[in-house]
Amino acid sequence: MIDVQLLRAEPALFKKRMGVRAKEEQLDKILLLDGQRRAVLRGVEELRARQKKVKSSEEGRGVKSERKESEDALKKLDGEFQALLDTLPNLPDEDVPGGYAENNRVIKTIGEPAKQDGPPHWEIIKLLDIVDFETASEISASFWPLLKGDGARLEMALINFFMAENDRAGFEPVMVPAMVSAHSAYGTGQLPKFEDDLYKVSEENLYLIPTGEVPAGNLFRNKIIDSAKLPLKIQIPSQCFRREAGSWGKLGKGLIRNHQFNKVEIFEFVKPESSGQTLDEMVERVSSLLQKLGLVHRVVLLAAGDMGFAAAKTYDIEVWMKGMGDWLEVSSCSNCRDFQSRRTLTRFKND
Repeated sequence: MIDVQLLRAEPALFKKRMGVRAKEEQLDKILLLDGQRRAVLRGVEELRARQKKVKSSEEGRGVKSERKESEDALKKLDGEFQALLDTLPNLPDEDVPGGYAENNRVIKTIGEPAKQDGPPHWEIIKLLDIVDFETASEISASFWPLLKGDGARLEMALINFFMAENDRAGFEPVMVPAMVSAHSAYGTGQLPKFEDDLYKVSEENLYLIPTGEVPAGNLFRNKIIDSAKLPLKIQIPSQCFRREAGSWGKLGKGLIRNHQFNKVEIFEFVKPESSGQTLDEMVERVSSLLQKLGLVHRVVLLAAGDMGFAAAKTYDIEVWMKGMGDWLEVSSCSNCRDFQSRRTLTRFKND
């Protein structure tokens, strides 16, 4: 959730930096509703104070009735204001390029991309017989993977490698539930705007996690963290579930864009003034792991319109896929600033 006080104070700044992420009309409507609700709130407070001072019962009934009307109007305005505010993404950092993916900026490339050569991975896994999509579709449906033999061993080895490396860097491992509440999905920005992308168990009103970021971001919901404990560095190995598979061309083949996949998430709770440096360190951390695996990769600063809803700044790390002759995102590192902590009411206090 954005800082409404900042929006009130600097609406021109918001309109400039939001760019394609939000229409000016949306920001104007939020400001209009904010002004209206604050005016009604002042009226309600005045009526409450007046009600305490009235002497006659007749006057008291009149003030009480007027107060109820104002409180009902305030409740309605609050609901409209919050509903619209909940659809507003995070404010991009000043150095984030405007526009969409065509304005993404390659920051650096590590290694030399080889010319396209050899079969793509979806042909390799078929030759090695390490993924069985046919059986998976019989058990479940299309785009649900079944790894077997060396395919399963390789995946487990990669998870163990990332976990061990992160552990040495001070990231505390946390095993989380595979399902979260609507409150949790709201807290990290998946709800209400992206509900159609999530798998939901309606009877329980729970959602399968699309990423370990969701439970991670809610670990301290409605809590106050002692600043002496910051930064808090955690890693979350989890299965993730997304309803995004479809007609993606070569980006929808093999193990790309499946409904289910394993991931090791790294997440940090830090003081506001440290978040920029922490993001840079996180990007370097991912890059160092890919270098240890001998993978050619590049770091890409995303444009505002290509970032996730909760992000203020995002770097994608893309690996060169020689068989595809293309780059493929394998990690995304974001600074969400206080956007998620405002939604989850996660706070810290100084000594």
